[in-house]
Amino acid sequence: MSKTDIGKVNGQPSGGDSSAVKNPFHAIWSEQGHTVCLGHWEVSYLNTPLSLPAEQREEDMGTFGVYSYLYPDDPEFSEGLEEEAWILENMSWLVSFFELNQIPLDPQHLAWLYQALNREDWRCGSCGGCI
Repeated sequence: MSKTDIGKVNGQPSGGDSSAVKNPFHAIWSEQGHTVCLGHWEVSYLNTPLSLPAEQREEDMGTFGVYSYLYPDDPEFSEGLEEEAWILENMSWLVSFFELNQIPLDPQHLAWLYQALNREDWRCGSCGGCI
């Protein structure tokens, strides 16, 4: 099972039937490979670039997945919060972020943001560069 499979139910992303509508959020982590820890988040909503709060901009997002360099397909090495728990844990900054960017603050949009971030999330050491 790959990181992208974790958090899916019956092959569908968790958080409802979001497959019927394309996710309006796009998120990438700016660095890859052995410099992953030097990157930052680039997030957009409906192709409009957004700026994350400073506290989140250059850190992993803590979403659920397997981030092990040595065992990338082993669920024993999974960590982070699944969608619903992550949204609740981060609600304080999410409310401000959504309001500032005039994004509807509803369960579907929160789930879409989580899913976009989760696809690109990382952990210090997940590249194997520090080993």
